[in-house]
Amino acid sequence: MTHVLKCISPIDGSEFATRETLSLDAARDVARRARVAQADWAARPLQKRIDLVMAGVAAVGAMNDEIVPELAHMMGRPVRYGGEFRGFNERASYMAEIAETALANIEVGEDATFKRYIRRVPLGVVFVIAPWNYPYMTAINTVAPALIAGNTVVLKHATQTLLVGERMVRAFVSAGVPEDVFQNVFLSHDTTSELIGCKAFDFVNFTGSVGGGAAIERAAAGTFTGTGLELGGKDPGYVMEDADLDAAVDTLIDGAMFNSGQCCCGIERIYVHESLYDAFVEKAVAIVKGYKLGNPLDAETSIGPMANVRFAEEVRAQIAEAIDMGAIAHIDTFPEDDGAAYLTPQILTNVTHDMRVMRDESFGPVVGIMKVANDEEAIALMNDSEFGLTASLWTADLARAQAVGGRIETGTVFMNRADYLDPGLCWTGCKQTGRGGGLSVIGYHNLTRPKSYHMKKVTK
Repeated sequence: MTHVLKCISPIDGSEFATRETLSLDAARDVARRARVAQADWAARPLQKRIDLVMAGVAAVGAMNDEIVPELAHMMGRPVRYGGEFRGFNERASYMAEIAETALANIEVGEDATFKRYIRRVPLGVVFVIAPWNYPYMTAINTVAPALIAGNTVVLKHATQTLLVGERMVRAFVSAGVPEDVFQNVFLSHDTTSELIGCKAFDFVNFTGSVGGGAAIERAAAGTFTGTGLELGGKDPGYVMEDADLDAAVDTLIDGAMFNSGQCCCGIERIYVHESLYDAFVEKAVAIVKGYKLGNPLDAETSIGPMANVRFAEEVRAQIAEAIDMGAIAHIDTFPEDDGAAYLTPQILTNVTHDMRVMRDESFGPVVGIMKVANDEEAIALMNDSEFGLTASLWTADLARAQAVGGRIETGTVFMNRADYLDPGLCWTGCKQTGRGGGLSVIGYHNLTRPKSYHMKKVTK
């Protein structure tokens, strides 16, 4: 049974794009063709696979003039920021550069009698379920290394960014990647679960909500299908007394508000040493008051609508509940705030961890700021969360940052920066943020399996 997926533009609530979902039989055929194609794809020389993948990346870049306004229509990011190709290309290029080393045999030893080594071999068919907030960059995190490693890939994109998967596949196929090696699909949740449950895939990579990750795990239960899950976040920043105040304010507030706060590793709560607290809040409020909320197609707009009205409703609810509990809101409602997708960015003080805005994922343009007396208090507050993706520490003391970072329950520790994904480092999380890891050498390890060779030579 098919039904229609609809992308509703946050710009004006209009229907921007529609696509019919595949029937279960048609979806199974996609997976079957991917499996048939995988052996020949893996048999190609590694450099040939790398060249084709990077040609596909370049073909996406050639579409950027079309992609930027299309993203604005689909999920509301202002065109002034120019799309995602820089990060898209950076991540794919890095994974291409390290592929030969990351996928090389591990030589255990060879003598006159035995040759022993471990190969890394592709898993088979990799299913990528990508999110809408950074739809190209999040997808390429898995698509590029999976293809380079010799897997075939089936991509399912979020309904809010309905056209992204089509564009990526069209670009890669135009560059020479065989059609059955990289395929885009439109699926219902039920069909998705059915495919996972019948072992249509050898690995499932999902980026999205905690509830979505739980649904993936339920679907895969008993199949022994590997999963990589990047789920919710509530990333903290901690500003110590020796921090560069201006740099900390500029970076942390940008990390909280960029893309209307809809960033996987966006800053959602900030803890500031009491000696800098008042100055930090004053500077932060001044920055946010200078934003221009508006139509993302307008070059003057610095903060666009949230991707969907229901996302904005959740953020408004968290803010209202916090204010009812005593929080102080520092930003007056912008005139462009329509009570729907266009939402005033907000800074809250006098917040506590009894408030949802300091506990639950907000994924919107709001941040709570709390005063702390020392590292011990900050560490306890940063760890008082169900999530663990990144934490941003601000200090001039590297050793202190390392010591504090070692005690934080998180996937990545930043010092004097925030909201950035370095492809040389493993992108990973803990607690309800999920499991597994992407990019870096470890990303290749998670998209391949070890295969041991113990070869006894014939001797006379």
